[in-house]
Amino acid sequence: MAFFIGHDLGTGADKAVLVDARGRLLAEHVASYPLHHPEPGWAEQDAEDWWRAVCAATRAVLAKAGLAPSEVAGLAFAGQMLSLAALRADGSPTRRPIVWMDGRAGAQARRLVRRFGGERILFLLAGGAPTGKDLVAKIAWLAEHEPDVYRETAFFTDATGYLVARATGEVRIDPTAAGATGMLDLKTRRWSRLLAGLTSFPLDKMPPLVASTAVAGHVTARAAEELGLAAGTPVAMGMADVPSAAVGSGAVLSGDAHVYLGTSAWIGVAVDKPRHVPRAGIASVPSAAPTGCLVVGESETAGACRAWFAAAIGTGAEDASLDALAARAEPGSRGLLFLPWMFGERSPVPDHRVRGAFVNLSLEHERRHLMRAVYEGVALNLRWILEACAGAGEPCPTLRAIGGGAQSDLWLQILADVTERPIERVAEPHRAGAIGCALVAAVATGALRDIAAIRDTVRIERRFVPERAHAAVYREAFAVFRELHGPLSRAGRLLEGRAR
Repeated sequence: MAFFIGHDLGTGADKAVLVDARGRLLAEHVASYPLHHPEPGWAEQDAEDWWRAVCAATRAVLAKAGLAPSEVAGLAFAGQMLSLAALRADGSPTRRPIVWMDGRAGAQARRLVRRFGGERILFLLAGGAPTGKDLVAKIAWLAEHEPDVYRETAFFTDATGYLVARATGEVRIDPTAAGATGMLDLKTRRWSRLLAGLTSFPLDKMPPLVASTAVAGHVTARAAEELGLAAGTPVAMGMADVPSAAVGSGAVLSGDAHVYLGTSAWIGVAVDKPRHVPRAGIASVPSAAPTGCLVVGESETAGACRAWFAAAIGTGAEDASLDALAARAEPGSRGLLFLPWMFGERSPVPDHRVRGAFVNLSLEHERRHLMRAVYEGVALNLRWILEACAGAGEPCPTLRAIGGGAQSDLWLQILADVTERPIERVAEPHRAGAIGCALVAAVATGALRDIAAIRDTVRIERRFVPERAHAAVYREAFAVFRELHGPLSRAGRLLEGRAR
């Protein structure tokens, strides 16, 4: 039997899995690394730390599974979306990679928007307007502030591209990373020379584009020694972490949808052609499949709200204890609403100034009501995103659930009741990204026919069906929830200076 390794390179750690061609998890390992903040609003990591973590995790999953290096038929990487790795021609970094959360390039983003005459025109041309966290702005920042680094850089790629280069000696970029630049025509999956010319984007510094499900190269002798694998092991091109999570959910056919519950949350829908809903912060990115896109609406804080409650109000309780606390409150939390916009919001209403709140709080409410209201508030926000997707022609009748938050039975039942949709939790939901990555390696090497075959490979562990009586309560709550964004946004603008 063939075995595959997948690496989900996150913000704080590499999460590695070893699976068979049926997607059965045989071993997993997490290897962490630091995040550097050299200036306020900046975020960088050391590429060598990434590689050390990948090597340690690879050796660990092999040892845990009791497999020989020669039994691994392929591996793949899924790196942080919107990470920027500046590389020389030999694949070595010219500086520390800039990670997704880094917002240093705000001035460059605003300059690009002004050059095009405003956000509306950019939405029409490119499907979205850049922010200081986007790659096109970060590359412009490097050209302006670190010209020596910019000149020395032969290729710009992302975390996935760097790891592929380190493993194979070949510098490449996959469509999901290329799409994150905003310079890729999503229909043809070719670079848009028109947009690149208008934005002075350096296409000459972009490496060859290789499909996520293609073999990008093979493990070199040096990398094999460091990874503990056999030289010549095939390396799939791989993809960014969000498309990899979609694969791990099994929601890969057009119209299939998944929900991710982690520190943030998102709704992702597989589609045949790009769909954008700018007013709802919903955009399309290339999927891991050779064609098609993933429509994504992301909520900035989900599990982060639960973690905040545990630290600030819930006495630092573990997730299971928080679930038990929330389960003691009735659906609707006795009329209490929680608005989960704790760090601004991307979707369903893009608004970086809005902040969260408990609304209708009274002396009758106890900690159990506050905790349940947090779960319900995240679910109500996701319902709003789903309604925007439905308005764009994607009704999402069923949702596959992945992410660490998907391990909570209570949260998924609340989500089913609030959204009035069945929720299907996949097996090992907290490792969906890494498992999806490993299964892409199985496709690249021919062990699986194509991405579509993964749908039946991913096992559903449990199905949560909406309870009609609870759904009626949440329908009323949702009507009020939507009306609260405007007042809270205005309050956020007025109080913005006082929060610093």
